[in-house]
Amino acid sequence: MKTVYVIGHRNPDTDSVVSAAAYARLKQSLGQTEHIAARAGKISPQTEYIFDRFRVPIPEYIPDLVPKVRYYLSGECATVKTGTSLWSAIEKMEESDIKVLPVVDEDGTYRSLLHYNVFARNVLKILDPEKEAAVTTSISLVCGTLSAQPVIIRDEEELFKSTILVAAAQFGTFKQMLAVYPPENVIVITGDRTDIQEYCIKQKVRAVVISSGYTLEKPLRDLADKNNVSVLISPYDTSASAMLIVYSSPVSSMADSTIPPVNANDTLRKIRPLLQKSPGRCLPVVDDANRLLGIILESDLIHEANVEVILVDHNELSQAVEGVDNYKIREVIDHHRLGSFSTRYPITFINKPVGATSTIVTNLFRQNRVSIPKEIASILLAGILSDTLILQSATTTEEDRETAEYLSNITNLDIKALGQDVLTAASRLGGRSASEVVHQDMKEYTEEDFSFTVSQIEVDTTDELITRKEEFFEELEIERRSRKTLFSALMVTDITKLTSLLLISSEPAFLQVIGFPKMDTNIYILKDIVSRKKQLIPLLSEQIEKLSAQ
Repeated sequence: MKTVYVIGHRNPDTDSVVSAAAYARLKQSLGQTEHIAARAGKISPQTEYIFDRFRVPIPEYIPDLVPKVRYYLSGECATVKTGTSLWSAIEKMEESDIKVLPVVDEDGTYRSLLHYNVFARNVLKILDPEKEAAVTTSISLVCGTLSAQPVIIRDEEELFKSTILVAAAQFGTFKQMLAVYPPENVIVITGDRTDIQEYCIKQKVRAVVISSGYTLEKPLRDLADKNNVSVLISPYDTSASAMLIVYSSPVSSMADSTIPPVNANDTLRKIRPLLQKSPGRCLPVVDDANRLLGIILESDLIHEANVEVILVDHNELSQAVEGVDNYKIREVIDHHRLGSFSTRYPITFINKPVGATSTIVTNLFRQNRVSIPKEIASILLAGILSDTLILQSATTTEEDRETAEYLSNITNLDIKALGQDVLTAASRLGGRSASEVVHQDMKEYTEEDFSFTVSQIEVDTTDELITRKEEFFEELEIERRSRKTLFSALMVTDITKLTSLLLISSEPAFLQVIGFPKMDTNIYILKDIVSRKKQLIPLLSEQIEKLSAQ
């Protein structure tokens, strides 16, 4: 079964995370349970406040979508427990037509891998005519492998290294053969020869296997019971019984423990060379606790991944979670400008000029005639108010206002009061590092072959930020150099005055063309500008055009 991640952009803001959570809930309500809400970065204090207040689970953190083993696992695989007989394990491999069989403990912990190479190698060791045949087994395993009828059973689960003797020689010769070995480790296979049966029982061998379905006389049964000798009646003849006992070894003693498993979170790049060297071109896959999850085959890597994606609140791959281009993108739900986005197949693409993606998601609930749970309606309202600065941003539309009123009505939340709570939660700088603030809501753009980043934060006063301006300039410069961009900027929006400041770390050439009023070195006044998307980015594009024209 596929997993479909509903996920926003990197460094997600509140609208991005809310939209992912709400749209995934809509899909689930429509019976599409494979949809999972996700986020591509650390959430802001504002987002955390909203989800905590309305008791909605925060979407799963997906740091990247670089192709990993778990995205290509085809499902559960057959396994055997460590105490299973080799014969049963081989039967399972034949029935399932598989090349390898993982061996696990009772709790599913991976132990070893049974494959035909190791099976053949270990069986040949046992059958080597130049060495004494010794089989690690138990009475229980011998009984199960032979489909034998137990007559007397002693210490049935105890493993021991057994010598197998076939009583085919004359009685005197057989006595000499038996005398060579410790009787407590000997399994004797005989037919209906009562002299052999009686002698073995008196010598207290570990077990007597009577072949071809022959029975044991009552006096000998009593003697075996007294001497603690196990007696089994095999339905097979002597040669078949001897062969089958070789296969009664527990699979744990015959499997390959030298093949390390791969972790579900390992990248495909890491495991490809390991697969090429592995038996059957396949490897066991485990979780962090070493519990088996399945088998990854080399052929699995050429198939489509079991992950697909729905992008919300963005449509540019430069803003998407790393690695998203490796997967099928099912849908895009957004309210930003169109980027250089393309797919190899038709998809659902909803892009509307509204103030928040939360507005679009809310109305998708309404269009599908799905009632919105109160907690989801509450975070959707908070998402709209966050992205539109309580419906005062230049991006706000009548659809945003009508949708907010609708959500306010069904949640009984006051728009202004909730909006103030939401914006106040976003404006707390105390105790937060410059790096955290710059990366909290940072987006990367490309214009005229130049790339640049713009971060945004809303505050109720710019005083603290101006006091700490050197910290922020240092962080912006680090960001600019690491990404090799034209500039990196931080838009600081004063939610009480509905105006902004712009801090820029830039190539000197770009500073020469900036036409914004200057407050201080590399700090510019953006009067009445509060929207990064609708107001600031178009203005920055104009400045970049000036630079390109020089």
